Amino acid sequence: LHSTERSCLLRELHRFESIAIAQEKLEVAPPSPGQLRHVFFHNALPFVGFGFLDNAIMIVAGTQIELSIGVILGISTMAGKNCQIQNCLFLFSCSSSLAGYVEALASRLGLSIPDLTPKQADMWQTRLSAHLGKAIGVTVGCILGMFPLLFFGDEEEKLEEKK
Repeated sequence: LHSTERSCLLRELHRFESIAIAQEKLEVAPPSPGQLRHVFFHNALPFVGFGFLDNAIMIVAGTQIELSIGVILGISTMAGKNCQIQNCLFLFSCSSSLAGYVEALASRLGLSIPDLTPKQADMWQTRLSAHLGKAIGVTVGCILGMFPLLFFGDEEEKLEEKK
């Protein structure tokens, strides 16, 4: 971060901390169902994108590794699964570089930060809603990211015929 960004961040952290200290003395109502829903979707949407990219890249790259390197070297499917380790490394580098784009897209879609007080943000209901959003979001994304399997039926049949 640049010095101006650091100072802005520090100023906001101090403001957030002073609000939190002031609210410690007040009893805060738990978040409303609408706020919890907002927290859920705020956390779910980026994870749908991440799960989609994660699974789609894993399927495409894994299939290509098995069809190219596996066939050329004449290795078994089990040895081809060892190549999946390299696939995971490739996937990690791709997904970590794409994470910023997924989050930027989510913010462009109008996904605003939920309006919660610091005490409400730390309540168990809010944390549960956030974790459920992430878990369900990545699950939906992974299911949607399985779409490349629709196109791989022919290659796998050709591979079986070659054996």
